[in-house]
Amino acid sequence: MKFIKDHENLADKRVLLRLDLNVPIKNGIIIDQNRIDKILPVINFLIKKRSKILIISHVGRPKGKVIEDLSLKPICENLEKKIDQNVVLIKDDILKLKREDLFKDTKDQIIFLENIRFYEEEEKDDASFSKHLSKLVDIYVNDAFSCSHRSHASVSKITEFLPSYAGLQLETEINALKKITTEIKKPITCIIGGSKITTKIGVIKNLIPKFDYIIIVGGMANNVLSFLGNPIGKSIIEDNCETTIDDIFKTSKRHSCKIIYPEDVVVGKDIDDKAKIKELHDVENDDFILDIGPKTINTIKDIIENSETVLWNGPAGYFENPSFALGSYEIAKKIVEKNKNNLIYSVAGGGDTIAVLNQINVINNFNFVSTAGGAFLEYLEGKELPGIKALN
Repeated sequence: MKFIKDHENLADKRVLLRLDLNVPIKNGIIIDQNRIDKILPVINFLIKKRSKILIISHVGRPKGKVIEDLSLKPICENLEKKIDQNVVLIKDDILKLKREDLFKDTKDQIIFLENIRFYEEEEKDDASFSKHLSKLVDIYVNDAFSCSHRSHASVSKITEFLPSYAGLQLETEINALKKITTEIKKPITCIIGGSKITTKIGVIKNLIPKFDYIIIVGGMANNVLSFLGNPIGKSIIEDNCETTIDDIFKTSKRHSCKIIYPEDVVVGKDIDDKAKIKELHDVENDDFILDIGPKTINTIKDIIENSETVLWNGPAGYFENPSFALGSYEIAKKIVEKNKNNLIYSVAGGGDTIAVLNQINVINNFNFVSTAGGAFLEYLEGKELPGIKALN
């Protein structure tokens, strides 16, 4: 893989820069700017190198149709303010654009093409569409790790027609993920939550041979507790996943990986209730398990204390109600405490995990926080990502 930071001469080169700026927008207002902030390093790098930057990205799922509410205009305006430089949005039909139509004004350094998913050719991984895009520029840079699990024209096919490089953010993401998959410092712990165990089973199975501890929390822990014969009341649970859980325990035993699950829980009669700590055998028929209990919190903190690397994906409970957020907060605080003294390498990912970190303002106290979603999980499953394969 070639990295854009190593390119010797980018002056006046036209760079097709694939970014993921799929941010939540409501009434033209950007709700979460995290993904925009993360692409500032590569933008500033290319500006300093005096490149001509042609940005392609998407918002939402327009399915090949032009939807004004999914325009990149608010993002362009936001970026313009952040870098204090003019940003041009071209709404013209990409299929009719020619090289000479771009950067006609010598002052233009950053041009956005309108939402790439307004074109059905993008999601069809259309070769002629990629070839057309390639004629507009000199080189291609993928700085959208979070889109790299897609076989799309501007992610994977485009590399067949241009010299192609990994961007700064993509390189950072891959290096961070390597430290929890291939270049591991042990002991290593994975804390994994979420509502469904079947959506994370690929991750769990792939990590068991490499990890010392897999800690299962959140809604998916209910399936484990039920499998082991504990009452879970009215808590969320998946059907027909007994074989899956049995397989997790058998695989972990073969690889000397310890599976940790709640020893005690926090329940409520509904999600708006106040917290009540209970031993597992005391859970009543009308209880909802909504967080981990103090014994479990202490066990997890002890494991983190003795770990050199930790991966966290998925909160420990229904953190939206502060009554059931303590488990998640305590996990976060313990990791941050270890990070302060550089005693642990920490990676977090997943929308809900990021929300927890933002709530207590510790998102910058982790070594790396991934906003990649599906690509993050597929990489952890050991899958080959089309966008990464294309760069290799």
